[in-house]
Amino acid sequence: MKKDNEPYRKIKIRPISGGLGAEVSGVDLSEPPTQEVRSEIRRAWLENLVIFFRDQDLDPAQFMVFAQSIGNPVEYPFIKSIDGWPFIIEVKKLEHEKVNFAGIWHSDTTYLDEPPMASMLLAREIPPYGGDTLFSNQYLAYETLSEGLRSTLEGMYAVSSSARADVSKTREDRVKTDGLAVVSKTYEARHPVIRTHPETGRKALYINIAHTARFDGWTEEESAPLLNYLFQHQIRPEFTCRFVWQQASLALWDNRCVQHNPVNDYHGFKRLMHRITLAGDRPT
Repeated sequence: MKKDNEPYRKIKIRPISGGLGAEVSGVDLSEPPTQEVRSEIRRAWLENLVIFFRDQDLDPAQFMVFAQSIGNPVEYPFIKSIDGWPFIIEVKKLEHEKVNFAGIWHSDTTYLDEPPMASMLLAREIPPYGGDTLFSNQYLAYETLSEGLRSTLEGMYAVSSSARADVSKTREDRVKTDGLAVVSKTYEARHPVIRTHPETGRKALYINIAHTARFDGWTEEESAPLLNYLFQHQIRPEFTCRFVWQQASLALWDNRCVQHNPVNDYHGFKRLMHRITLAGDRPT
């Protein structure tokens, strides 16, 4: 989807990098957005892949209202929700902990048959420095592959697993304190390596180092060389942006074409975010 030249009338947009990402201003999300505002926010999100709002000190009810204006909230499979709000979980790292939650490049829960369309994160407590989040544009990751490699990958599928060791370790602290009873369950799903975005029609590279275990029909050993090349290609600096959190900042990213990675550089400090996940569909 190419960026629309029509000006925004209800919100202001400031891109933060050449790869993806923009800050949205001129809107107060504590009030339910009008249809026109909602339409412009969605357009900005689809054009920029991840959008950020500052100074949105929302209570859980207001956060849910905004989330429902974008999509349908769903439960996260491993962590208990906060009291009274079944679709809001805490994403946190405490002062004594050394490993941050999901601290690896990934697309959210691609081990589900229908991975989420989007995720939303609202900053409740942030460290005095550090704790930024990186995002990477997977449209560009696909489009900059050689014609030969794109042809090779077209029609291939990959298997994602929730049991991948590197990402499982990032859940351990939260599972101990906030885990669900079914946390021992392993989820596995098969998805196309190249997925077509259902709203923009653009193609994106849809594998990630956290969850993708192998190509379908290949062994892990056979898959590793090509996967490792693609994992490094997906996060080239020119595809990325870096968001510096402030109190009451809110991020909304498109899980269908974006990867993200929370930077773990704030040992000794607490970082607490509230997250809502929005339902998606089966990738094609």
